[in-house]
Amino acid sequence: MTKKKKAQGSRTIALNKKVRHDYFVADRFEAGVELQGWEVKACREGKAQLTDSYVVFKEQQAWLLGSHIQPLASASTHFVAEPDRTRRLLLKRREIDKIMAAVNQKRHTCVATALYWKKHLIKCEVALAKGKASHDKRETEKERDWNRQKQRILRNDNR
Repeated sequence: MTKKKKAQGSRTIALNKKVRHDYFVADRFEAGVELQGWEVKACREGKAQLTDSYVVFKEQQAWLLGSHIQPLASASTHFVAEPDRTRRLLLKRREIDKIMAAVNQKRHTCVATALYWKKHLIKCEVALAKGKASHDKRETEKERDWNRQKQRILRNDNR
């Protein structure tokens, strides 16, 4: 008897594209997310957003602020869903210490870059980032435009 695998689509639930525009990303960490049942169901439907979300540390624990998970209309109605609540991130003690040291000493920011499935668990990619100045943002845009232009030129030369 052979097992049929489900057709797997994208494993990504939500991306924070704004991070690459606003920050220089240094280190990345994978963290588990402590969610309630209705939040998992909403993530299966792709109702999560990470725009403007960041990580804070209280009492040696990491907390995700600013993420938004839109409750489903079909979810249970016997409780009040709080879409913008702070969610605990599950990291190892060593990782928490490393991130806290970088945030406190090197003036980095800790931001959430992606929310994705890993097997049956929801994981959050957390990155240490340093803010970009406005001239750095313009330089990045110019470089991106030039790379696009180069690809167009090369594509037309090959034809």
